[in-house]
Parts: sequence; C-alpha cells; structure tokens
Amino acid sequence: MNLVDRIVQFHHEIREIRRDIHAHPELRFEEQRTADLVAARLEQWGIPVMRGLGRTGVVGTIRNGSSKRSIGLRADMDALPMQEHNEFEHRSRNHGKMHACGHDGHTAMLLAAAKYLAEHRNFDGTVHLIFQPAEEGGAGAQRMIDDGLFEKAPCDAVFGMHNWPGFKVGQFGVRAGPMLASSNEFTITIGGKGAHAALPHNGTDPVLVATHVVQALQSIITRNKKPIDSAVLSVTQIHGGDAYNVIPDTATICGTVRTFSVEVLDLIESRMRQIVEQLPLAFGASGSLNFHRNYPPLINHPEQTDFAREVLADVVGAENVQECEPTMGAEDFAFMLMARPGCYVFAGNGEGGHREAGHGAGPCMLHNPSYDFNDDLIPVGATYWVRLAEKYLTKS
Repeated sequence: MNLVDRIVQFHHEIREIRRDIHAHPELRFEEQRTADLVAARLEQWGIPVMRGLGRTGVVGTIRNGSSKRSIGLRADMDALPMQEHNEFEHRSRNHGKMHACGHDGHTAMLLAAAKYLAEHRNFDGTVHLIFQPAEEGGAGAQRMIDDGLFEKAPCDAVFGMHNWPGFKVGQFGVRAGPMLASSNEFTITIGGKGAHAALPHNGTDPVLVATHVVQALQSIITRNKKPIDSAVLSVTQIHGGDAYNVIPDTATICGTVRTFSVEVLDLIESRMRQIVEQLPLAFGASGSLNFHRNYPPLINHPEQTDFAREVLADVVGAENVQECEPTMGAEDFAFMLMARPGCYVFAGNGEGGHREAGHGAGPCMLHNPSYDFNDDLIPVGATYWVRLAEKYLTKS
C-alpha cells in the first residue's frame, strides 16, 4: 500500500481520538461532545470551522491557491442506541449507546486527512470537511443540506466512505450506479368489528383480513414489478387483540420496503395502497396505509466513481479495488448524491481479529454489540481522502 508517511507518523494520535469518541458515543442530533472535539481539533490545526448545519454538524474548510474548484469529504459522527458487550478500556461509558457502526472511525479518518491537508496543502482549490450528524435514522445529511450546506460550502463533487467488515484492511468495494437501497417503513391498519371468539359470525375479524393482506403484498414483488428489478417487501410485525377469546376491532401490519430505484418504489407504494384499501372490503372490513420514505437509494455517479476507483488503485493497488454487489442496507449520504455528483465506497475493516482482549462474543459485524472499528484502517482511509482531494484539485 502507498500510505502517506506523515499520516502513519501521527496514527497513534488519531487512534486515541477515535477511542475517545468510541468511549463517549452520542445518538443522532445529540453529538455535542463529538462536534466540540472535532471543531477544537480542526481549529487547532488552523482550519476555519462552520457549525450548526444539521444542528450538530461541523464543516471545516481548507483553501489553497486560486482555483475555484472544490470537493467535499463526508464522515458521519452519531452512534446507535445499543448496549455494548465489549469490556476493553475504550468501551462505551454511556449506557445504552454504542459506536457499533464505526462512525467513530469515519470521524477519525477524516480528522487525520484534515491534519495532513492543513499541513501540506498540496492542491489548488477548496476542500470541505463535512462531519455529519444523525446518519442513523435522522437524515442528518438532508438536514445539513436544508440548512444551506452546499450554498455555504459549495462542492463540485462530494465523496463518502463506510467501513465494511469482511473485507480485509486495504481492500475497497465500489460500483457505479445503485450501491445501497432506499429505506422505507409502512404501517397498515385493518378495521373490523370486535366479537366473542366463540361467535365469530357476529363480528368482522381484522386478524383474518390481515393475513390475506400480508399474502397479497408479496404478489407485488412476484407479479407486479419486473423480475430484473430488485426490491424487498418485508412484513416484520402483526399486532391485534389482547385476549385469547376476543376478536379485536383492529389489527396492524408493519414492515419495510427496500428498492434500488425511485420508480420501483413508486410502483410498490401505489400497489400496496390499492391492496390495503380494496382487499379488506371483500371481507366487510377497511384498510389504510401509512407509508413513510426514509432514505432514497444511494446511486454513485459514473464519472466520480471511475475517478475514485483510480485513486484507490493508486493507494492500495487495482487488485484490492473490488466491484462490489449492492446491498439492501441504506445510507443518508444518498441525499448528498442527489444534490451533487459523487461516489461512496466501502473500506475493509477486517474480520474482527483486531479486537483487543475483552471484546464480546460474536462476529465483528456492523450493528453488533461486539463490534469495534479497526484502527489499522485509519491511515488507509485517511490516505484515500488526501489523495482523492489532491488529485481532484491538482495544481496546474
């Protein structure tokens, strides 16, 4: 690997910052301590800071030369509402909160890149360092955009990165087009008529109707969308009634829909509404659908993806830059890619062997109580950020 020597030299300093953030996780829009830490470090390195975008977001800006070209590098800062099972020294001090997705590492990698870029400024243009809150369900990216992110910190292109357990450190995954899916939630309410369970003919059973609705929903996936269009419709909850011998008045059905295109999502929502509103009528019941769109699909732009792939090949070798499969997970960096061209990549976090004594049982997968970010990835990810910015803003 062609790592930046200077970043390797101060790796230990950034590692300690990462572990400090890990030990003090904060949930979406609560990242005040983390934001204070990030802002203080940026200012210590002579980087002007803008705060308050997306409530707790931080943007550092490094300028050099006379070019008007600009690039945005984004890292997320928030943790998850989980209890950590690890017992090593930098485990979470905040009960019920944990950096189980590696956002502490993402923040640390971008800080490492910031330190180097501020020291050397081997580029012509502007680098915006975007430290984003509330990726985990809070749509912090959209909140920053709504607060004027790209007006106050104009970016010709924007890039994101996420660690990925299962890939070796030094391996990256990337693809043009859909990379992650849209994330959507639904709640269906079936209205019936309560009765004694021994006398079902006196009522209209919403639980029975709900079972027919669940079956009919799957016909959307198998019979309405094109077979070559990927989509998932998963019912994850059915609720109805409080007693063994009482038919309830209502039943609810909850779940999620994931797609790689807005067009397929539109089709699924439309057909769900038809089924929910019309099928229960055949049983003398009623149905209503509440469909909430959380995150759109994350779609990498071809030109910026090719550029990112070239930079990655220079850093880790072309053989370590893999054309990865898209995943049905979701990411709110999708909002930034809808506003500006760019690319999002997966960075290998290893198999979990990096975890120190005292880690919990189980694999080192994302959203796992035994997860920990691999500090060996810090100089790799930071080098990618630096080389990406320098090449994008090459001095003439």
